[in-house]
Amino acid sequence: MSEGPMGQDKWDRFRALHAEGLGRNAIAREMGIAQAVVSRTAVHLGLTFDRSKIQAATAARLADLAERRSILAEQLTGDAEKLRAQMWEPTTVFAFGGKDNTYNSEVLDEAPAADKRALMGTAGMAIDRSLKLAPAEETSGLDAAKSMLGSLGEALAAYSRAEDAAEEPLVEGEQG
Repeated sequence: MSEGPMGQDKWDRFRALHAEGLGRNAIAREMGIAQAVVSRTAVHLGLTFDRSKIQAATAARLADLAERRSILAEQLTGDAEKLRAQMWEPTTVFAFGGKDNTYNSEVLDEAPAADKRALMGTAGMAIDRSLKLAPAEETSGLDAAKSMLGSLGEALAAYSRAEDAAEEPLVEGEQG
């Protein structure tokens, strides 16, 4: 692949490929030259490349990655739920031992404490990873506070109107 400057004898071919709408990488492949040579030649010839396709492809790729992270975060949350549930399910514990290396097992109503710790730790790791992939939505409570203050303001205004109405002086001839 040629790294040096492009000879003038190749400029017409370069311009033709550019006019066809080929991008920098495609021109480099077609002409057997380095991408940097294509970039320098384009600048020298006053040509630019349409980056809208690249931007659209990048945006699509980023959206695909975000969706994949979201799916993985959901799966990790499911894993954490399954691991946590195992703590309270019947569990078979076993051991090999003795001079004859015999196998012994017993079914317990729930996992032993050490196994619960391990399950909870693993579930916690799954939750942490899922939150890194798809952070929980943070709410500052500002909207709730605004709503509460708005309701309080309306209630105070209604109370004030009711008090004002109760204090209106009686018109002559009316009795209270």
